[in-house]
Amino acid sequence: MHITLETDYAVRIVDALAKGQNSGGARLDAGKISERTDVPPRFALKILRKLVGGGIVKSYKGVRGGYELAVKPSEISLYDVMELVEGEYRFSRCLSEGYSCDCGADGLPCNYRRAFAEVTELVKEHLKKQTFDKLGRIG
Repeated sequence: MHITLETDYAVRIVDALAKGQNSGGARLDAGKISERTDVPPRFALKILRKLVGGGIVKSYKGVRGGYELAVKPSEISLYDVMELVEGEYRFSRCLSEGYSCDCGADGLPCNYRRAFAEVTELVKEHLKKQTFDKLGRIG
C-alpha cells in the first residue's frame, strides 16, 4: 500500500515551494518547479492547478509570474496535500459513504469496520501533524 505517484509529486512540489519561500525566492515558474522536483512538466502543471484550486498555492501571470505558497509551510500538512489530490483518506473502502456491507449484525458495523475506522483516524491525525516547515528541514 502506498500513496499515488500524483500525491508523491504534489508533496515534492509543495516542498520545493516551501524551501523557496524559506530562502527568500518564493516564486518559481513551472519549469523551475519541474526541474527541482523531477516532476514531468505537464504533470507539474496539472498538480499545480489542483494546488491553486485548493488554496495551497498562488499563481501569477506575466513576466514575473510563477507559483508560490498561499499560506505558510507551517499551515500545510501532508494530509492537506494528500486530501487535495486523492480525496479523503480511508484505510478501507468499507468506510466510504454508501458502501454496503452485510458483515455486521442488526445494522451495526462489524468489528473490521470499527478497526479500519480507528486506523483511519490514527493515520489522519498523524499526517495532519506533519507540516512542511518541519518536514523540509535538513538534519
